[in-house]
Amino acid sequence: MAFAQGSAGRDRTWLVAVATAMWGTDALFRKPLATSLPSASVVFWEHVIIVLLLAPFLPRAWRAFRACGVRERIAVVVIGVGSSALATALFTAAFKAGDPVTPLVLQKLQPIFAAVASLALLRERIRGRYLAFALPALAGAWLLAFPDPLGIQVSQLRPVLLALGAAVLWAAGTVLGRMVSTVVPARDVTTLRFAVGLPSAALILLLRGDPVAVGWENAPGLVLLALVPGLLALWLYYVGLRTTPAARATLAELSFPATAAIVGVGVLGAELTATQWVGFTAVVAIVAALGWHERVSRTKLVTAPEAARRPAGSVTSR
Repeated sequence: MAFAQGSAGRDRTWLVAVATAMWGTDALFRKPLATSLPSASVVFWEHVIIVLLLAPFLPRAWRAFRACGVRERIAVVVIGVGSSALATALFTAAFKAGDPVTPLVLQKLQPIFAAVASLALLRERIRGRYLAFALPALAGAWLLAFPDPLGIQVSQLRPVLLALGAAVLWAAGTVLGRMVSTVVPARDVTTLRFAVGLPSAALILLLRGDPVAVGWENAPGLVLLALVPGLLALWLYYVGLRTTPAARATLAELSFPATAAIVGVGVLGAELTATQWVGFTAVVAIVAALGWHERVSRTKLVTAPEAARRPAGSVTSR
């Protein structure tokens, strides 16, 4: 699997679009599993399958882990426990408690949360104009999250808070991954993330008292969940990024929320109100505009300190 990106070779914008569209199919596999199985059981088996597939890379990843400093080791553990096991458990629980569209689209807020985490953890600078993107995006998320944004019920908060919790943890994982990737190749970071996440997922399963056995009838769904919006989409995404201009990749990534909406509404029968569609459009448009600005503008809204500008590879948030 290739986890580095470059600029040489044929443009593969279409491949980035295919990969992010595969992320958008997550609800197609996760929602049925979340309604029939405890979220901790789904997350545990998802990690088991992915770790088995990444097993050939484990020795090299372990050597890389032993070679890095204490700060990077702590970051890897936090990524595995928080951004892999706990975040995925929250994300799966959000599907169980709410509709299949909102949890996915709320993940588009990760760049907003990542900027705040970068400010705190990496001492990156955020310019005042960043609020011109962040505040409307948060307002759009509010409209998307609630069918009646002015008449919120307590029961409606649970899936939203679960999805936002997952987004915050995944955003923190992106920032910590960026820090670790200065000394550890991204392929090894990804392998370590799931390897550390597996015992963490097992611990969550134990503490919740959920069953390990899930029945063979759920095996196809679990394998497809781990492969399609999981490892296969991740691999295609990095292959595409290696030869795709960043500005076009930003537009190609819009296939993620578009597919999420098509799957949620067209296949899983979710119904969104007019204000939720307004919020959906706002979140997608504003975050896409932010990504476009950061990739093509000479004046960045978020700038990294000099020590953080030479990563060994890039690490995805998912």
